[in-house]
Amino acid sequence: MNQHSNERPDWTPNPQLMALPTVSAREHCTGLRSYASAVTIITARHEDLRAGLTATAVVSVTAEPPRLAVFVNKNVVAAGIIMRSGALCVNVLSSGQDSVAKAFAGMIEGVQGDARFGHGDWTSMVTPSPSLDGALVNFDCRVIRVYDESTHHAFLCEVLATRSGAHGDALVYLNGMFRQIPQ
Repeated sequence: MNQHSNERPDWTPNPQLMALPTVSAREHCTGLRSYASAVTIITARHEDLRAGLTATAVVSVTAEPPRLAVFVNKNVVAAGIIMRSGALCVNVLSSGQDSVAKAFAGMIEGVQGDARFGHGDWTSMVTPSPSLDGALVNFDCRVIRVYDESTHHAFLCEVLATRSGAHGDALVYLNGMFRQIPQ
């Protein structure tokens, strides 16, 4: 087993638990449908290329230093752009931004690639990664480590800048739908 520099070499998984089978992908996805998650748009820019995707797999790691973990499918264009640029922006959506979420999730017919940025107003903060105006909050980040996690890259990021935008309700994803959660 390849040990990462920050893994505990003195810890090993419980062998009896490792022998047990996992749930199927279908069972796992069915369970996750009941797990409400904040809706984000993950964006990146490298030279003239920019890309983004709708994502719910973002977690806070630590406050000191300020770190987030962002999980992105290896097969999407944004994953390669994040790898080349070494930066990304996590844009946490407000309830009125469901059309932006749908555009970046590929749910609007004919809207692909850079055309997704026609939904919403975009600027940048510290890195060149696009930052959505009016989001609840934007986290502009540098990537400090990349982990290979099955179908996804796990990007460990340090937050270089934050910007609070909208004062309103959050947009969450639950039971296969975007939903508004009032404050």
